Formats: sequence, structure tokens, C-alpha cells
Amino acid sequence: MDYLTVKTIHILSSVLLVGTGFGTAFYLFFANRSGSVEAIAVVSRLVVRADWWFTTPAAIVQPLSGAWMIHQAGYPLDALWLKASLALYLLAGVCWLPVVWLQIRMGHMALAAHAAGAPLPAQYWRYARRWELLGYPAFIAMLAVYWLMVHKPL
Repeated sequence: MDYLTVKTIHILSSVLLVGTGFGTAFYLFFANRSGSVEAIAVVSRLVVRADWWFTTPAAIVQPLSGAWMIHQAGYPLDALWLKASLALYLLAGVCWLPVVWLQIRMGHMALAAHAAGAPLPAQYWRYARRWELLGYPAFIAMLAVYWLMVHKPL
């Protein structure tokens, strides 16, 4: 593959990664605020699907295509912008892995509550708070990675 094709794949996968993450977080955040167990059950199930279908493949493509481009462009591996980008990407990943687990558990709880016609358990709301708190640093880290990738300042 040529450099521009890999770069296009890299850019598109980054859009899927951050866009899907932000979009699904937006909908689950507001579904939670609605208080509707039915809405939360539907949205939480779709958030997990989106993570498996879009976010996970994009999260795999990103470092692979990035490493290929770095090699092809001849960037030194000890460049500070590259080290910072990798560290921030890893931070986002460290936040994202427990988020996926929380989303799966939250989805199960919401579906069970909806099927039983019951309110969401207190554990759901504890998980939702952790989910939200982990999302902020992950999203900010990815914005910083975007900036570093475009500007390569250091």
C-alpha cells in the first residue's frame, strides 16, 4: 500500500474511534439523564454494539497504520511528539477497557430492570458514574493525540 492510502485509512479509523466514542457516550449520557429504563436499556445495548463493531477495529487499526506511516516517513522513534501521542493513546485505552466492561454490565442491568418493570438498581448508577468519569480523560487524551499528530510540535 502507498503512504496516502494508509494515511487515509488512519484518518478514517481515527474518526470512527473518536466519533463513535463521543457519539455513543453522548447518547448514553443523555439516556441516563432521561430516567427512562426502556431508553437506557436500548441505548446501552447499542453502545456496546458500536464499541465492538466500530471502536474496537479502529483502536486496532490506529497503532498499526500509525507505525507503518512513522516507518515510511522516517520519523525518529524517540521524537517527543510521538512518545507523548503514544502515552496519551495508552491512557485513553486504559480508561476505555474498564468502560467497555462497565457498559456491558450496565446494559445487562438495564435490560433486566426493563424486563421486570423495575427501576435501575443502585449499582447501575455507581457504574454509570465511573463510566462517565473514565470517559473524560480518555476523550481529552484523544483530542491531544489529534493535536500532536497534526502539528508534531516537539
